[in-house]
Amino acid sequence: MSLWCHDFSAILESALAGREPDIIMDPVAIPKSCKVNVTTGTGMDIEWKDGHRSVYSFPFLRDACPCALCEEERTKDGRQPGDPLKPIAGQLPMYKAAARPTEVEPVGKYAIRFSWNDGHQHGIYSWQFLREHCPCAECKAHRAMDAPVSSSKPN
Repeated sequence: MSLWCHDFSAILESALAGREPDIIMDPVAIPKSCKVNVTTGTGMDIEWKDGHRSVYSFPFLRDACPCALCEEERTKDGRQPGDPLKPIAGQLPMYKAAARPTEVEPVGKYAIRFSWNDGHQHGIYSWQFLREHCPCAECKAHRAMDAPVSSSKPN
């Protein structure tokens, strides 16, 4: 497979055609097409069956890695999936190459996996996870409205 652009649309159509999914997925989390633009470095574009379109940059996807190790690090730092590492006060920033996948592969009919240029390859990005963490303004606003309100009680 060439690395310039992976179009997983045909794989998705054949995997989902005429069969019930082995796992239960929210109908809005079923992609119609998925394009991973590796050579241009622009990221991944997903058009969902309900007509919504999500555009994910590679740095966002790397920072949103759903593996247990990355999830634990984000939780400790108080970050949400897709949020970059917070700079440490007083430290000079080190050069870090922009996140880019070196390999991309479908995982069954429910997810996609990236091998990243920093050597990380453990995250399996389910379609459900990707839809829940769509970075568009509309979805961000929807998540903000649904977020629990934290109360600030005096001690």
